[in-house]
Amino acid sequence: MASEHPSITSFRAEHARRGGAGDVVILPDGVHTAALAAAALGCEVGAIANSLLFDAGGAPVLILTSGAHRVDTAKVARAMGTPPLTRAAPDFVRTHTGQVIGGVSPIAHPVAIPTWIDSWLRRHDVIWAAAGHPAAVFSTTFTELVSLTGASEIDVE
Repeated sequence: MASEHPSITSFRAEHARRGGAGDVVILPDGVHTAALAAAALGCEVGAIANSLLFDAGGAPVLILTSGAHRVDTAKVARAMGTPPLTRAAPDFVRTHTGQVIGGVSPIAHPVAIPTWIDSWLRRHDVIWAAAGHPAAVFSTTFTELVSLTGASEIDVE
């Protein structure tokens, strides 16, 4: 698509390269929270997989969490054996993912990022995650998302 944002095009290429089977959907403007995305997609907010990048002592850590959850950063850092997790600054996110906050996809980053996935997402037959841009999402399953990302399962709350 010639008029498509380059980050979505990059996501599509990486998704296809990794054998992803889901559809990419471009959402209406203004759908910038898990609740709004869920309403636009007609799914539960818990089926939205937020890609949250954290700073673990200068190293990036990606957590794919249900839109219904908040990450207990102290608990998760202990479970992962990492330095404390802090909210990543916008420049840190862009440097490590090549994408902007709100559109960070689970894949298509300049280099591999250690990734964990919220075990709660197993409860949904279809999961929706960002496709490299705040207005783009893709459908997937828990099993496929683990396969695409190499993520380790973790309880985030």
